[in-house]
Amino acid sequence: MVIDLDSPVATVLGDAKKNKVDKIGQGLGIVTVGDLLHHHPRRYVKTGELTELGQLREGEQLVLVGEIVKSRVATFGDKRRGGLSYRLEVVLRTDGPSLTMSFFAKQKHVVDWQERRLAVGRRGIFVGKAGTFRGQWQLTNPDMVLFGDSDADTAQLSVDAIGELYPIYPLTAGVESWDLQRAITFARTIVEEIPELLPEDVRRAHGLVDARTALDWIHAPADYGQVTRAQQRYRFEEALVTQLVLGRRRRAVRALGARPRAGADGSLLAAFDARLPFTLTAGQVEIGAQIEQDLAQDHPMNRLLQGEVGSGKTLVALRAMLRVVDSGGQAALLAPTEVLAQQHHRSITAMLGDLASGGMLGGAPEATAVELLTGSMTKAQRTAPMSRLASGEAGIVVGTHALLEDKVQFADLGLVVVDEQHRFGVEQRAALTDKAGSPPHVLVMTATPIPRTVAMTVFGDLETSTLSELPAGRAPIQTNVVPLAEHPGWVQRVWERVREEVGKGHQAYVVCPRISGDVLEQGESDQLDLDGAGHPLRPPGALSAVEDVVAELSAGPLAGLRVAALHGKLPPDEKDRVMRSFAAGEVDVLVATTVIEVGVDVANATAMVLLDAERFGVSQLHQLRGRVGRGGHPGLCLLVSQAEPGSAARERLDAVAATTDGFELSRVDLEQRREGDVLGKSQSGYRSSLQNLRVLRDEETILAARQAATDLLDADPELATAPALAAAVAEMEESAQSDYLEKS
Repeated sequence: MVIDLDSPVATVLGDAKKNKVDKIGQGLGIVTVGDLLHHHPRRYVKTGELTELGQLREGEQLVLVGEIVKSRVATFGDKRRGGLSYRLEVVLRTDGPSLTMSFFAKQKHVVDWQERRLAVGRRGIFVGKAGTFRGQWQLTNPDMVLFGDSDADTAQLSVDAIGELYPIYPLTAGVESWDLQRAITFARTIVEEIPELLPEDVRRAHGLVDARTALDWIHAPADYGQVTRAQQRYRFEEALVTQLVLGRRRRAVRALGARPRAGADGSLLAAFDARLPFTLTAGQVEIGAQIEQDLAQDHPMNRLLQGEVGSGKTLVALRAMLRVVDSGGQAALLAPTEVLAQQHHRSITAMLGDLASGGMLGGAPEATAVELLTGSMTKAQRTAPMSRLASGEAGIVVGTHALLEDKVQFADLGLVVVDEQHRFGVEQRAALTDKAGSPPHVLVMTATPIPRTVAMTVFGDLETSTLSELPAGRAPIQTNVVPLAEHPGWVQRVWERVREEVGKGHQAYVVCPRISGDVLEQGESDQLDLDGAGHPLRPPGALSAVEDVVAELSAGPLAGLRVAALHGKLPPDEKDRVMRSFAAGEVDVLVATTVIEVGVDVANATAMVLLDAERFGVSQLHQLRGRVGRGGHPGLCLLVSQAEPGSAARERLDAVAATTDGFELSRVDLEQRREGDVLGKSQSGYRSSLQNLRVLRDEETILAARQAATDLLDADPELATAPALAAAVAEMEESAQSDYLEKS
């Protein structure tokens, strides 16, 4: 039987039981021989020297090269069997602490065989968990491969396959690293044809090894230099295929075309600019010109507008919307929450004044209508706005997910503005852009790019504009971590600082992760940081909740102050009343969930306390603190946390406290959470579709691959001269991932 890359993996697993084949398939996604050969080692162990062990931790999984320095058999009475049993006690030397190993047997010949195998001076690779017994480190339940072991179990790899570097593979329960190593070694020797995806001129230009060499060097390297060369090859290959998919997608979209929105006479935008009571910043002028140039093209704009909280992104977006309305089209602003949608609607209509009264008595001649559509509006409340959108009478609409409903129709949707894009899945954004007769222009706004956004930016799927300067009136924000794990008494000082700010005539926010003891804010995750054993560091019920905190503060440290609650479970009218009261200065301290994360603009608010701050992500923390310091007064943000020093959660908080640079924080987020599914629907970042690439580490490789992809597509759009590469691109394009890519 001929074995090739498409053969079932069972054909190279030898006499492995079916359940092991199933475990490899289900746990690792390895179904074919090709899948197996593309399952790369996660690290390598040097077989020629003892492994250096540093600080050991109980329960830590160890993979090490050790030497046996002591081996003796002891007997003990076995009460259950009524006779003797045997225990082999072995001491394993490493370049660090020594470890003991114990093996038990009921028959003397079994323990004698084990003693011969584990003779003093024998070296090998040992795998097991670190543990302690009577003050001595142990290697519990060890598996091993002994060098020069003629009695090796046939289920393990052949010792002849062990070189200077032993590969350690990502595993799943019930599968050992040598199960994979033995099968991969066999597969490499028997599979003759390894497809070459990279054209020779591309390999030569970038100094890359061929496919067969890369395969041999990644699985059986002679030294780390070969590992590096093989990794370079695979990273570039993955980057190139991805860039070709994105490049073909961009060309296909451009071929579909879009209606240019050059602004006609520009009367509405000109009237708006003439009424602005301030001068646009240099960045707003420059980016406005970029967007106007994009809108005038006959292919869709797909631009990311990055700017710190308060940098004036909404004003830039509004000017783009007015440009489209001047062109006879319509613009939609998609917001993630009703609070933000209402805030945007109020601020846009306020900025436009009588320019927002199109079709109404007293409206300016150039005016348009600005509509609001949210999920809580009744059918009767929606009827008129929807009618004006369908007829084209309304030029601008602001809304939440309600805009995505099938019954919402547009006369000529020319621009979609997505605010805080990480709160929307790609399918939701696509549902809105699909409402246009031809592809609309798209502008995405964010104050902190999440990992997926950063990844897409590096991969070139979004053109990027950055507002780096803050308008006049924005004050600096001081951010401090309040580490209650080390200093539980510091919480008293937190509430003293809040009282001090209120005493100066200012206001404060207190943000909690929960509404009540067991109710999360809508859309929030119930995941907590886990300890080494996979248990929650804090039980869910221990997290601060708005309703409890309001009662505790009103009766305790903030007694006498005007304290109010705001969260997503309140009726819309009540939410609006509370926010208006806070904006009017009738509330001193607003205790809220993350509904205030974006869009809430109260100039007099100068302090924010985030309780259980480790519960929030980097993006949320950065967004939330941007609610203070908006009125020219210095802002204060206190991150109250039980996170232990050195934990990932604490590192996250320290990073937020150290900088207010949104792009820098997005890189911290990316390092901790990974890229997300760059070509797929995942927004959170915990799982990555990238096998070999890391967006931060491999930026130069990605950019080089993008240029190579452009050159290839310019010369050969169908990749007819590189059939293996074309097949890999087609496979990605046809996958479910690519379905989401088309919608992003």
